[in-house]
Amino acid sequence: AADLQMFPNAKLMNNTANDGDSFFVESEGKSFHVRLYFVDCPETSTSSKSDARRVREQTRYFGLSQATRTIHFGNEATTFIERILSKPFTVHTAFASALGRSAKGRVYGFITTANGDDLASLLVKNGLARTHGIGRKTPNGIPRNEMIERLRDIETSAMLKRIGIWSESDPDMIAEFRAKQRSEDQELKELQSQVEKAKSPQGLLDLNTATEKELQTIKGIGSVLATRIIAGRPYKTVDDLIKVKGIGPKKLEKIRPYFAVGKE
Repeated sequence: AADLQMFPNAKLMNNTANDGDSFFVESEGKSFHVRLYFVDCPETSTSSKSDARRVREQTRYFGLSQATRTIHFGNEATTFIERILSKPFTVHTAFASALGRSAKGRVYGFITTANGDDLASLLVKNGLARTHGIGRKTPNGIPRNEMIERLRDIETSAMLKRIGIWSESDPDMIAEFRAKQRSEDQELKELQSQVEKAKSPQGLLDLNTATEKELQTIKGIGSVLATRIIAGRPYKTVDDLIKVKGIGPKKLEKIRPYFAVGKE
């Protein structure tokens, strides 16, 4: 991963696109749209179908019965960051693309407040965000996986204290809500997998026997990655590919439909 660059004395820019985890900042004459690492705040609108689906998923995750309350706490998160970032703060970013609808695109980043606090952690602590999304080693050297665990612990604490959005969470329904979401997610994943398999002219490749040339017929696998896959044998399941250098969760999702292990 590229090194993080530090931008001190940053200011929050006034923009209608700002929300709790994504906002425009300005520092040293540069302006950019930052998307926080590690966390996801409730959405602030259902203006598009994708936003509506996301609000539905968030509503289930937080154990709420009404999507309007999810939107409410999304607005609360926006107000929170406007207050916290009213004083100059520090941005760390490697300018990794976070996609989004901004014309210039968004970049992932860390925000350290004037008081020296991590903004993502503050949002989770105050029940205005969940641990979710892309992460990397933090500016002060905390490894990605350790940071995820720390944020999950903070999230659990906020849930137990019924802070922020957790104050309206239904403990009797949250398991059912989340199970329904997982079921729908799995249904979509299986549908996508079926479509991808149908696109493959050669059928499934056996991870433990496919040649380097055969591996390279799969989009996204070049000679280097094919060599690494072969070196990592034997595989018990296709999901074991995640252990191969250069294969992350997203790439695994794309190439999984083309492989099998033995008679799997």
